[in-house]
Amino acid sequence: MDAKVTDFSAVRTAMQRYVDQEIIAGVSWAVLRGRDVVDQQCVGFADREANVALRPDHIFRAFSNTKLVITIAILLLVEEGRIGLDDAIEKFLPQLGNRKVLKDGATSLADVEPAKGSITIRQLLTHTAGLSYGIFDPGTVLFKGYNEAKVLNPLTPLTDMIDRLGDLPLSYHPGASWEYSVATDVLGRVVEVVSGKPLDTFIKARIFEPLGMVDTGFWVPGAEQGRLVAYYRGADVLDPMKPGLWRIDDLPYPQAYRRPFPRLSGGGGLVSTLPDMLALVRSLLPGEERLLKPDTIQAMMTNQLPAGQTIRFAMLGPIPGKGFGLGGAVTYQPGPFDPPNSTGEFQWGGVAGTHLWICPQANTAGVLMAQRQMGFWNPFFFEFKRLAYQAVGA
Repeated sequence: MDAKVTDFSAVRTAMQRYVDQEIIAGVSWAVLRGRDVVDQQCVGFADREANVALRPDHIFRAFSNTKLVITIAILLLVEEGRIGLDDAIEKFLPQLGNRKVLKDGATSLADVEPAKGSITIRQLLTHTAGLSYGIFDPGTVLFKGYNEAKVLNPLTPLTDMIDRLGDLPLSYHPGASWEYSVATDVLGRVVEVVSGKPLDTFIKARIFEPLGMVDTGFWVPGAEQGRLVAYYRGADVLDPMKPGLWRIDDLPYPQAYRRPFPRLSGGGGLVSTLPDMLALVRSLLPGEERLLKPDTIQAMMTNQLPAGQTIRFAMLGPIPGKGFGLGGAVTYQPGPFDPPNSTGEFQWGGVAGTHLWICPQANTAGVLMAQRQMGFWNPFFFEFKRLAYQAVGA
């Protein structure tokens, strides 16, 4: 093998620069060519204040990388014939049938019209169901409604969350648009209803144990809490390259991830490690250790959005060239910040900078782990991906 092809020194140098500039405290990663790990490194600190160097066994808040686990759980049930991708949600959660939708320009939650169709499982997997999050669009009618209903409150169990969503209108007609939302939390409750088991029990038995993911769960046991990486915010949320990091371990709520809470969040509730996330990624690559059938995985990584539609965020606007598969974004046209050969890449990340990607056409995949608030699609991540693709020689 050509040594030049697997030289990741430029990746390490770049990531060390972000640590030295106080953009991130630390970052760890693993990069695959095919199924083979061609690079695995840790740079920087798990805890800057205590001067603890980042190790592969450190535990991270996965936030929205939790969504891939719940997607796999749903697709396991689809493969068993217990769920259909185009089943209406009321088949499993009657409270979410007969939806109302906010009219254009609505000024109150009462300004609604009947939905033109039912929410489907596929729409929940692709964030096209008309649900919202109540965190990205302050000042809107739905933001206020979601927060007053305490939809995201960690003390609100999944059963209560579904009831509260049942009382709220949709932001658009199911299938008509794309909005990042609590859809994956709803799917977590679907897993419970269909399997007859609590969400944590099901995913442990069907995903974590088969893959040897020993450190992934909804909270860090007391004896292991010394391995939980510190959480930081940057100096300026609008300027991700402004130096400075401040510790925020008690966000998004006090004792988050340090003890059990009633709400098992399929959208953002898991903690995990680099080796565990690597096992999850490898389960989606060709080979023996797959949890899902090849056709199912291909559907996951195929853009499900209509032609011309892209994913979009309230703060960022539309993201050109990015569609959405089942549980993650799909790059159908690389942008200026993407690796030029990343067409067909399936990927998603958590708000604190954890990230997973699989690119069949470039024969590469990987995991990136960091803990900086708003570390999703941050400059360090874009540079990492470009350099990693180059190093793989894909």
